[in-house]
Amino acid sequence: MNFMKPVYVINGFLESGKTEFICFTLSQPYFQIKGKTLIVLCEEGEVEYDDALLKKANAVVELIEEEEDFQPAKLTELEKKHKPERIIIEYNGMWNYKNMKLPWYWKIEQQITTIDGRSFPMYYTNMRSLLAEMIRKSEMIIFNRCDGIEDLNVYKRNIKAVNQNADVVFEGKDGEIDEIFEEDLPFNLNDNPIVLDNEGYGIWYLDSMDHLERYVGKTIQFIALVVKPDKMKAGYFVPGRMAMTCCADDMAFLGYACEYKDAASLQPKSWVKVTATISKEYWADYQGEGPILHAISVEPAKAPKEEVISFS
Repeated sequence: MNFMKPVYVINGFLESGKTEFICFTLSQPYFQIKGKTLIVLCEEGEVEYDDALLKKANAVVELIEEEEDFQPAKLTELEKKHKPERIIIEYNGMWNYKNMKLPWYWKIEQQITTIDGRSFPMYYTNMRSLLAEMIRKSEMIIFNRCDGIEDLNVYKRNIKAVNQNADVVFEGKDGEIDEIFEEDLPFNLNDNPIVLDNEGYGIWYLDSMDHLERYVGKTIQFIALVVKPDKMKAGYFVPGRMAMTCCADDMAFLGYACEYKDAASLQPKSWVKVTATISKEYWADYQGEGPILHAISVEPAKAPKEEVISFS
């Protein structure tokens, strides 16, 4: 038995495109290996694995239909049977991902979630908790069948609210869709300052991670909560807002570092109105370059009527 077995997890609801994605990936030269690939299939959809492709890729499929059977002992048994070099798990979207248990030496190399773009609003409304568990640790979210959908910007915001680091890809019948969301922003990029309300702050925060070039040199103004993390660099604080990323029990603080000469005088958890310019700079906590605010003014402010923002 080889320890530290590499595992790739592909999850998503039924007919979201999991099998198609795995088949496509298996056929790509960059994914070829000398050893065997074990595919653990946790639900059968309309698309099946082609025998010729499996033979060419030196892959074998094992079906586990019941969630209670998806246990480390069963998975270890399948590994001993096939002795694979790597494992791909096509996980059942109706099984809660946080309950998934793998043999201790199986190492998840990558997790990808596939979503049918046409069904996303229904799943997001009715199965939000299950969906959030799928995408929370996924490195990539692939929306399939996105032709004609006008709310892709909303889809992306909903995903980024739960997993800020995920790459979000939209696919149509002709391939990847390049989203252009600037015209859909709820504020005017030419305003000086750009005033961010509750909705505007959340969208600005997420959009600036992907399109910082839109904001460098701009001046923004918003109401924020003061946060002063331990070991924060002198002369800096973090103004931001609490956001409901999935449900009332799933909250996150969204804010960027802000340079302010009187930062030491600010009281943590107080409300302020920040007017600041935006630059792109290296920041250790970002592990690279990212948005840095430079305060023009920081004034006391009343707490907003809705202290927690959402992305619905």
